[in-house]
Amino acid sequence: MTSSAHVARRAGAAAMLLSTAALAAACGSANGNSAASSPSTTPATSAQPAASSAAPATASTAPQTPPSSPSVPACAPAGLTAAVPTGTGGAAAGSTYYPLNLTNHSGKSCYLYGYPGVSFVTSPSGSQVGAAASRNPAVAPATVVLAPGQTAHVTVQVVDAMNYSTSACKPVTAHWLKIYPPGQFGALYVKFTATTCSVTLPAKLGSPLSVDAVKGGAGKPGGGL
Repeated sequence: MTSSAHVARRAGAAAMLLSTAALAAACGSANGNSAASSPSTTPATSAQPAASSAAPATASTAPQTPPSSPSVPACAPAGLTAAVPTGTGGAAAGSTYYPLNLTNHSGKSCYLYGYPGVSFVTSPSGSQVGAAASRNPAVAPATVVLAPGQTAHVTVQVVDAMNYSTSACKPVTAHWLKIYPPGQFGALYVKFTATTCSVTLPAKLGSPLSVDAVKGGAGKPGGGL
């Protein structure tokens, strides 16, 4: 082999080596770019449920059945006598408070639990005057068992009608109260005179008539809610 042919052969081998190295570098670069551009994958996280915004129960939604049923029946309207002792109202902050007594005359024990329905009416056979009493939650409902002749009571709050504007309240004098014992559909009537609003007031003005839950014993003069 001549000297020139030997040199040419070495130059060709070197060129082949350089070409192989360049190709390997190109492949490595291509692989690196592909990995960098691939999006990373992370486990999905589920959204946490929103906190509950349920409002506590108010007075108008108070339960009318006791937590555990007493061994005696509920007091029926026919077995009760209602009375508002006159001259026993206790005044405070523009309101007057009156005891409304419920006496068991049925001859058998019975129970009362919760809030009675109370409203002013024009007469026992007449129409309702204004809105029915709202429920005041100041007293927690409790089961009151009445033996024959025993009395329970609620306190009725009557707001002075002069606390409201004449145009909003349209005050009138009412002479009767209509009372539904708790959980009952029959009514009792009591003669009772007071000035009250003849229309339903806007919610922001409150209620001119309210009542608390039944409590044991006869109402005492001058008591509040």
